Amino acid sequence: MSKDSTDSIFKSKVLGHPSGLFVLFFTEMWERFSFYGMRVLLINFLTMQLIGVNPGWEWSSVNAGTVYATYAGLLYLTPILGGLIADKLLGYRNSVAIGALIMTLGHGLMALETTGSFYGGLALLVIGTGFFKPNITSIISEMYKDVPEKKDGAFTIFYMGVNAGAFFGMMLCGYLAEKIGWSWGFGLAGIFMLLGLLQFWFAKPLFGNIGASPKEQDANSELGQAIEEANASKANEELLDNPLKKEIKQEEEFKRNPFTMRDKILTGLSAAFGLIFFLDGPLAVNELGIIPDFLTIYNGEDVVIPGNYTFILFALLFFFFPLIISRISRYEKKLRNRMIAFIIFAFFTVFFWMSFEQGASSLVIFARDFTDRILEGGAATAFLIIDLLLTFTPLVIITWVLILLWKQTRKEIPLSNYVLAFCFLLMWGLGIWKTNRDYNTNSYEVQYQAIGIQKSDDKGNLLFTDSGEPDFSFVPLSRAGMDTLSPSDVIQTKTDKMADYKTIEEGNIMMTFESGAFRYVDAETEERIKGQLAENEGYTSPIIDAQMTGKLESAQIEISVSWFSILNSFFIIVFASFFSKLWESKYNPPAAVKYGLGLIIMAIGFGILAFGSAGLGEGGEEVVRVSLIWLVLAYLFHTLGELCLSPVGLSYVSKLVPARMIAFMFGMWYLAIAIGNYAAGALGGMIEPIVHEYSMSVFFLIFTIVPLAAGVIVILLNPAIKKLMGGVK
Repeated sequence: MSKDSTDSIFKSKVLGHPSGLFVLFFTEMWERFSFYGMRVLLINFLTMQLIGVNPGWEWSSVNAGTVYATYAGLLYLTPILGGLIADKLLGYRNSVAIGALIMTLGHGLMALETTGSFYGGLALLVIGTGFFKPNITSIISEMYKDVPEKKDGAFTIFYMGVNAGAFFGMMLCGYLAEKIGWSWGFGLAGIFMLLGLLQFWFAKPLFGNIGASPKEQDANSELGQAIEEANASKANEELLDNPLKKEIKQEEEFKRNPFTMRDKILTGLSAAFGLIFFLDGPLAVNELGIIPDFLTIYNGEDVVIPGNYTFILFALLFFFFPLIISRISRYEKKLRNRMIAFIIFAFFTVFFWMSFEQGASSLVIFARDFTDRILEGGAATAFLIIDLLLTFTPLVIITWVLILLWKQTRKEIPLSNYVLAFCFLLMWGLGIWKTNRDYNTNSYEVQYQAIGIQKSDDKGNLLFTDSGEPDFSFVPLSRAGMDTLSPSDVIQTKTDKMADYKTIEEGNIMMTFESGAFRYVDAETEERIKGQLAENEGYTSPIIDAQMTGKLESAQIEISVSWFSILNSFFIIVFASFFSKLWESKYNPPAAVKYGLGLIIMAIGFGILAFGSAGLGEGGEEVVRVSLIWLVLAYLFHTLGELCLSPVGLSYVSKLVPARMIAFMFGMWYLAIAIGNYAAGALGGMIEPIVHEYSMSVFFLIFTIVPLAAGVIVILLNPAIKKLMGGVK
């Protein structure tokens, strides 16, 4: 980039940075809004009961986890291809716009809630992310090419947009989906993705030639020559200033390490086997699995290793590992050792994301089915105040940034600013509606008939009270259940509470019991439930006949399942500055120690959940719910672990890997994250069978012990890794 070009980009500034950076900030914010807004719904929607006030598809957690695993895994593989297409053909800006458009269509398909549209929507989201994810950050890198000293600050601002989008997406899409309907949540994600695309596209004048396609850049050959000369000059200056880079450059010139035909064949076979592995899960859910049964390893009648894992193990042993060994072995010892150090980091990355991404799978089910989300009295009032502050404080700050951008660019990119203004009016409107709805929710006392089920221990033995009477747990008796009662059944009239934003008159009412709370059923909802029953044979009506005996003075609020997911973004915003200063101080630990601490601290979060959920799932039919504090603490420690580990990651690609291997190692790093995300979904989906067979504590102990052991091993390997890194810090 020429000096004149840089001056042009920095001519219009907000908070000391180009206005274009804040266009990218908001573009990424709306994309993350849509991505996390949809993701927080996915497992909840798929596993929610099929008949009810707000029904889902009632998949098993295993099937839901399998489909999510494939989706999450592919999200980190398609960006490799998307980056290559942008570099060679489309350019960064066009790729971002195409990705945003494809993702908009994907969200729109998911809002239709049919099987075909669901899978089609997920496929479009994976493809769209491949175009969008790698290229928006490439625009920033190109924008700051001549002012690298400002790049760290630029990415700090940019990643605040990431967290802000994730925060609001999970909060608003989740709330709308759970309180109104799933299609509203999926649809809102698509609306903001479309608006993000429009504000980005209308802001093209701010970027000049940055991110343009190769053809557009070649059209101005004089500018292209100036860019090439400036880059060469800059590279030479950096080479002289940095002896380590000079050493690596000399070694690279000595041995270029081109891709051989054997390398290309191994790469193609590895990619093919990996793609088959990822796609087999959702196909198997629909009884269309493509991995043959003979690859499954058996021990007697029990399957020890499922076929798809045997399949990927085969690919690793015969294709991928030989490819890595072949590529790395061609370098001299010092470079080879540095790449081995990077591979060690990539390997342990799998264990981190395998556990951390439970937030999108098993922790959603835990929040819905095993966490007490009903607050009353002072606790409800306190939550409403906290939620009010969480909703509007960041919204005020980001609106202020919008106003600053508007002042600087209102004449240059008016249409982009109008779209942004509409986005924020919509955000404020949704925030006010959500807050008003919660503050005006009423609590009612209801009476209903419940049937007693005698409790049993984990061995199936019936339990009795101290006086020798049968020990019963009582569950609400639906209208359909009343028709099947026998004279020996134990029936009692129970009194409980129900919250609803509607005004309900005293007398006979209808309700259902879903996700641990009573739901009011009006005449319109009753007709919808009848339609659901007509479409699904074998199901009975969940409607409970009850009496509303009076309105309660004390407040009662039900926290949405998705609300807990925003805690990660909130804690990042709160603690990121502290960790940033810590890493710049004398207490900054070595990379391997940071990595190990990240794994260990995250494991502590799961240890807290294992302790807090002690006894859940052990015998009996009564569902026990634990305090929400356990989940809040878990998210706190998971975030602290992420902040320890995140500085290591991709930053070590440029430090440890020679130029010829950077693209290959980037792909390998994303592959490690993809495998970790796949494992997170697949293992997270095992929550139901593991809880049924053992207990909830056993399930969470898996994610305590594995990352804890991995973290300890990484720290113990620190001297060896430090030696392999050869002086790189």
